Amino acid sequence: MPFCTAFCRCYQVRLMPPSNLTSSIPATFVLVGIPGMEELHVWLSIPFCSMYLAALLGNGILLLVVRAEQSLHQPMYLLLCMLAAADVMLSTTTVPKMLAIFWFQAGEISFGACLTQMFFLHFSFSMESAVLLAMAFDRFVAICHPLRYAAVLTPTAIIKAGLGAALRSFCIIFPCVFLLRRLPFCGHSVVPHTYCEHMGIARLACADISANILYGLAVPFAAVVLDVALIAASYVLILLAVFRLPSRTARSGAFNTCISHVCVIFLFYIPAFFTVLTHRFGGEIPRHVHILLANLYVLFPPLLNPIVYGVRTRLIREKVVKMLLRPTTHLLRE
Repeated sequence: MPFCTAFCRCYQVRLMPPSNLTSSIPATFVLVGIPGMEELHVWLSIPFCSMYLAALLGNGILLLVVRAEQSLHQPMYLLLCMLAAADVMLSTTTVPKMLAIFWFQAGEISFGACLTQMFFLHFSFSMESAVLLAMAFDRFVAICHPLRYAAVLTPTAIIKAGLGAALRSFCIIFPCVFLLRRLPFCGHSVVPHTYCEHMGIARLACADISANILYGLAVPFAAVVLDVALIAASYVLILLAVFRLPSRTARSGAFNTCISHVCVIFLFYIPAFFTVLTHRFGGEIPRHVHILLANLYVLFPPLLNPIVYGVRTRLIREKVVKMLLRPTTHLLRE
């Protein structure tokens, strides 16, 4: 959703011609929350806060379990930790400020803080997409080239993949900061949203924002579409390899190793593309519905990803139960 809103709003941008207004950068912006639902902010904060705390708990347990259990220091679980870290970053970048708006009407945010929030929001989205691609490659090697798995996906290779994903995300998103800093805002400082995102800020400018539109649409969107295309290609090759397996048991086992990852892919990309379509073609949908979906999108993947992997992956499930029961065992022994 961070990119989705930016992509679709570019079609609705109405450029304000330069005038004699002051063109200085405002000291602060004001985030208004969800326009049209101000009276429900306190009530909306209850499920949002609950989902955020559950997401922190689930991803935190996942990270602790993988760190504590030597048997989980394998490529798939290390990539899962990267996904959990990206999830925590995605939700933590936006939800605390959202709750501050809902509870205390603390909508003011400095220009620098707004740009920082925008950067980490889009960065974590791009990072998560890249990690999902790396996980698809992990499943491709495990199923299509199992004898080469240990040689290809070494701990060093996983670290390089994580650094590469972070570097790519940085290079894609960092130019947005400079594209926004160059714009004059002519005193416009009210952002009709719960968080700062690229096109939401750019629309406040009183100058030509064509560069923001072109870059914000073309570069991040192309990167995400490339990730989706490569993931799809990986699974086409995986399916071809699975159907060539001789026994039904072997095919079932291969499918089971991919189900969790496929579920996470659907949870991440389907809401994103749904949001793109509703922004582009759902002109009759009220703005508050779009913003509400945007807020849910930064919560649902972080909330559900650890649940999917915890339920579907037997080794993780067993280790979580073992970790939770360990204090009880010590008490009984005493």
